[in-house]
Amino acid sequence: MENAVRERSAADMQAVALKAFGRIAETWSLTGKEAAALADMSESTWKRAKKPGFAGELTRDQMLRLSALVGLYKSLELYFNPPIAGQWAKLANRGPEFDGQRPIDAMIHGGLPKILRVRNYVDALRGGV
Repeated sequence: MENAVRERSAADMQAVALKAFGRIAETWSLTGKEAAALADMSESTWKRAKKPGFAGELTRDQMLRLSALVGLYKSLELYFNPPIAGQWAKLANRGPEFDGQRPIDAMIHGGLPKILRVRNYVDALRGGV
């Protein structure tokens, strides 16, 4: 019997992750520098990576970052109305994870651990915690 779930190649998953993150960066009005820092790559690599057919390989950390950011984006879209969902990452925030910083700055400075905590924070808000 044929397997109902087909495995995607690493290159396919990477292409999907980069395309999704490119759309998120656009929605959040991220600068090239901000998008690159969130993805943990140089600005020049980000410029190449966001174009179709990128031949480079992303690290496991980079893929985890992109995955967490896609989850965060989805949570924001579910929790907030569209204008706020798109602006949230760049608004100063007094929540426990931000200390008055913009979420984007907190995630850039805190790396993957902070990105995951921010995603969990927004998921908790959605869950009524």
